[in-house]
Amino acid sequence: MNIAARPLLPLPRIIEMNVGFFGLQFSFGLQQANMGPIYGVLGADEASMPLLWLAGPMTGLIVQPIIGAMSDRTTSRHGRRTPYFLIGAIICSLCLFLMPFSPTLWAAAALLWILDAGNNITMEPYRAYVADRLARGQRSVGFLTQSAFTGLAQTLSYLAPTLLTAVVARDVLDANGIPVIVRIAFIIGAILSISTIVWSVWRVPELPLTADEKAALARQPMTVTATLAEIGDAIRDMPRPMRQLALAMFCQWYAMFAYWQYVTFAVGRSLHDTSDPTSAAFRAATLTTQQAGALYNFVAFLGALLLIPIVARLGARLTHAACLTASGIAMFLIPGAETPAMLFVLMLGIGIGWAGMMGNSYVMLADCIPPARNGIYMGIFNMFIVIPMLIQSLTMPLIYRPLLGGDPRNVLLLGGGLMLMGALATLLVNAGHRVPVEQELVGG
Repeated sequence: MNIAARPLLPLPRIIEMNVGFFGLQFSFGLQQANMGPIYGVLGADEASMPLLWLAGPMTGLIVQPIIGAMSDRTTSRHGRRTPYFLIGAIICSLCLFLMPFSPTLWAAAALLWILDAGNNITMEPYRAYVADRLARGQRSVGFLTQSAFTGLAQTLSYLAPTLLTAVVARDVLDANGIPVIVRIAFIIGAILSISTIVWSVWRVPELPLTADEKAALARQPMTVTATLAEIGDAIRDMPRPMRQLALAMFCQWYAMFAYWQYVTFAVGRSLHDTSDPTSAAFRAATLTTQQAGALYNFVAFLGALLLIPIVARLGARLTHAACLTASGIAMFLIPGAETPAMLFVLMLGIGIGWAGMMGNSYVMLADCIPPARNGIYMGIFNMFIVIPMLIQSLTMPLIYRPLLGGDPRNVLLLGGGLMLMGALATLLVNAGHRVPVEQELVGG
């Protein structure tokens, strides 16, 4: 269907179509908040720990472009994207349930690989589904609503262990040394992962393909050779604004991945005077960091809603540069935070940056890619996320002690500098300009 002919959706339907993103991002939030401490409890070394986070970038690099291309060519009775949502959600739910029972470091790392594969099977078809379903003038609302659900889901996932201390003490441990409150949080995540996806695809089904679209897909068989050839063609034909986004994406995602890996260890040193992951003080640092993470994600939830009119007025490019600047300044200041209250104030900057990363980048992307290739370009765009993560995972063990002094607080300083570089790079992107007022309407 021509993008201009797509029916406008009322705001409640746009919200419902993004409910599945809540479950998906609850899963990601559990990883961000808990995998570092879990790895530490199971004996990981700080310098080499980023290697254990390779699951996300590696599976994203391999899975998402392929799944994106396949979803563009799928013609099942359930739709183009829906089968991938459901398969990925089932895999995620099973892995989330099993993760906190990991008896060894290798078991936890293996489950993270499978979990991230499930997340990646779901992720880009989901973004393509939003781009497919919405008219051009509603896309900023759609993607920023998605960003809002990211903030809300991760707020609750970060806060879940703290809330669970009301019924289970934080020092009650399983046989593997992982707190019981973490195990319960992961079980909650397993339930949400599948139930929210089912709700979205039931309430806002995909648009049926036209006869011409079906005929075009029938001429493009979904073979391995055809899929790989399509990926190659799409990379070769990549729109120039999409190429320009690469540098900004590299800076912001290298910084954010390093932040997730090391912020708990940095807070352990600065606020709780500990570097021992098995100590009670470190468990207290973990809860402090999770509370801070919940706050920045709640800021991202509110910020994404507030960004909708700002993006309409200023455009996604200028807005995103400002968001990354706020995040960079906050990362610079976190190592000097001397109280939890000061740390929590700085989460305002991290939250604003995170809201921009999860919404504005995709507004800029959707403006410049052809609708017929939404799935494959969403998958390829994910390479702009996972390649920086992959590079960070491989380079951090090499620079952690020689250049950063073996201090996780210096990792955050590096992240702050990269965020500011990302802000400058965003200003060079020729996309994300202000949308004319007549295209900004939300259907009633």
